[in-house]
Amino acid sequence: MDTRRSIDGQAMGLMLLFCLCLGMQQVVLKIAGQDVAPVLMLALRSGIAGCLVACYMKWTREPLDLGGRNWRQGLVVGVLFSFEYLFLGEAVRYTTASHAVVFLNTAPIFAALILHFRVREERMAAAQWVGILLAFGGIALAFLGNPENSVAAPDMLLGDFLAVMAGLSWALTTVVIRSSRLAHNSVRQTLLYQLLVAFVLLTLAAGLTGQWGFNPTPRAFASLGFQSVIVAFAAFMVWFWLIRHYQASRIGVLGFMTPLFGVVLGSLILDEPIEPNFLLGALLVLAGILLVNGYGWMKQLIFKPRP
Repeated sequence: MDTRRSIDGQAMGLMLLFCLCLGMQQVVLKIAGQDVAPVLMLALRSGIAGCLVACYMKWTREPLDLGGRNWRQGLVVGVLFSFEYLFLGEAVRYTTASHAVVFLNTAPIFAALILHFRVREERMAAAQWVGILLAFGGIALAFLGNPENSVAAPDMLLGDFLAVMAGLSWALTTVVIRSSRLAHNSVRQTLLYQLLVAFVLLTLAAGLTGQWGFNPTPRAFASLGFQSVIVAFAAFMVWFWLIRHYQASRIGVLGFMTPLFGVVLGSLILDEPIEPNFLLGALLVLAGILLVNGYGWMKQLIFKPRP
């Protein structure tokens, strides 16, 4: 019997904080970019967060079974996780935080599309295919944005493309976890695989691309603390607690708040312009995500038997 609870005030509050943290991470990368190269920042945060997760597992007496039978799948998700943040780190060098957060959060759309063909239980209904079409139409519209800006700043298109690739990498990580033995693995163990592999690969990437610059300013250390302790450790611990105690499908629907926060914070803090075409495209992407992820929940609400 499923003992997970429906959404309540506690879940809403925690998801609000979780989405706020994820929406803020691109903004913080942009702010700290003057002192720390984004890829180096993401490498350092992965190492610090990995140590924190390992310490937490030791404290709760959960075994650190990195060399167990799931190490191959753990290595794969670690590599995909690394690509996600390598693409994101490069994306914020060229595009706005607002664009990066919206394109990164297309991951649920890519994941649903791939899982439809790989896992029988993940087959989509007709309404969800409408959500897929809405989302991809929104991506196209948001990607083009203002044609004048695109011509004047071709680097922005590159940044947008890299952010989409980050979303695709995130989706592939989800697919591997969902369709392998990692689906039954400890979530903290899986997170530890991701963080440790990302630390190694992103550090190598920073070295190969010459992104070693670290100016030890208060802003740099504050940003590193936020990225490693708040986002990569605490926020994901909250997420795992939520999906353990609440119905995951309904919790996942609330993830649409992340790009909303990212766009608003990018505009307020970084004074980023929001082009009309991008705003409309972003709304279509959000509508698609809600329709794909929230289909089961909405179906229950519509067809719920009347008392």
